[in-house]
Amino acid sequence: MEVQVVDYRDPDAARRFTQSLHETGFGVLKNHPIPQELVERIYRNWLAFFDGDAKQRYAFSRETQDGWFSTAISETAKGCTQKDIKEYFHIYPWGRIPPELKDDALAYYEKANALAEELLGWVERHTPPEIAAHYSEPLSSMIKGSRHTLLRVLRYPPLTGQEPPGAVRAAAHGDINLLTILPAANEPGLQVKGSDGAWRDVPCDFGTLAINIGDMLEEASQGYYPSTLHRVLNPVGESAMRSRVSLPLFLHPRSDVRLSDRYSAGSYLEERLRELGVKG
Repeated sequence: MEVQVVDYRDPDAARRFTQSLHETGFGVLKNHPIPQELVERIYRNWLAFFDGDAKQRYAFSRETQDGWFSTAISETAKGCTQKDIKEYFHIYPWGRIPPELKDDALAYYEKANALAEELLGWVERHTPPEIAAHYSEPLSSMIKGSRHTLLRVLRYPPLTGQEPPGAVRAAAHGDINLLTILPAANEPGLQVKGSDGAWRDVPCDFGTLAINIGDMLEEASQGYYPSTLHRVLNPVGESAMRSRVSLPLFLHPRSDVRLSDRYSAGSYLEERLRELGVKG
């Protein structure tokens, strides 16, 4: 099945959306409540930030994982040897944020987090009872009091032609968290891997939201909601000379939440951060 584009205002939106998540790991929403003008302003202002020198003052903290991650220390996807071609800034309400960018960033964080909570409720209501019986607590309560939900401002810089062989903007990977909320980027390139092994473009009309399942929800749901591999391709032609910016919100549970007999949310996160090479 293809990733479904669902109208948030449709009376049957919750069922159709969660069916797409179950079958593909992704769903796309249109006519959602996040203001597009806020997204576009954040894109514009953060691109200017990444092009300047002020970012050097916010070098990431290995302990708290907030701040600016340069292309030199960017993630290496699990199973890959080349770092992704990207830089990014990690935003938590308690963390460091450039003052001139703080108000919009926190406004977006609040709106996206509220929507993510609502969508997690949709997922919970449409989980088959035999699967839901294995949740250690309701999904909606797993995020109560969490300090780990992360807003990442991502910038994929223009390509120079000097990139290492095999390096891509974002190699195939799964997200760590429960749900990821992602406004359509200013440039295309996002693809998802289907159950047949084929890569397909994720619908990305400007103004839509792509939502995908993370590894923690796959673990908690015993695979009913799959965390499917996705990637961002290197552009060609004129697009290669332009930056790509995106704004994923990663919805995380509290560290003490039991995802399964194997993992708490905290132990799962620590394991994955070590695999990504951003934490010792």
